[in-house]
Amino acid sequence: MATFKLTVNNKTHTVDVDPDTPLLWVLRDNLGLTGTKYGCGVAQCGACTVHLNGNAVRSCSLPVSAATSGKITTIEGLSEDGSHPVQLAWEAEDVPQCGYCQSGQIMTAAAFLSRKPNPTDAEIETAMAGHICRCGTYYRIKKAIHLAAEKGGKK
Repeated sequence: MATFKLTVNNKTHTVDVDPDTPLLWVLRDNLGLTGTKYGCGVAQCGACTVHLNGNAVRSCSLPVSAATSGKITTIEGLSEDGSHPVQLAWEAEDVPQCGYCQSGQIMTAAAFLSRKPNPTDAEIETAMAGHICRCGTYYRIKKAIHLAAEKGGKK
């Protein structure tokens, strides 16, 4: 066990965990932030995506020891009231069905739009590749990303 200081959603937390513990489990089990989901455990589905220093990362395969010097943002920290342009676009386009993958999809889209504010369809497809939506809402996801881009894409 080791003690780590993490900055999550603009708050500092101290956790005592094994250095190899995936960030996902620290977020969920130690900090109670359950919006980030466990999907596959091998960084292939995208359900566990969070931001580390503004970049989308898969928290299921990132050891907590690798995240201590960065700013971590989870879906709970993207906006306090759900008013981030990507969240609003997701709602406007009725993207979620079961909703399980959506926090990871939203986090990836938000990081992507912060770097590419006016993306093409091909750029969206490339950025979102590797996210698995069992409900198949990919068309609505793409529409929502375009809508968020029109609205400014980032908060």
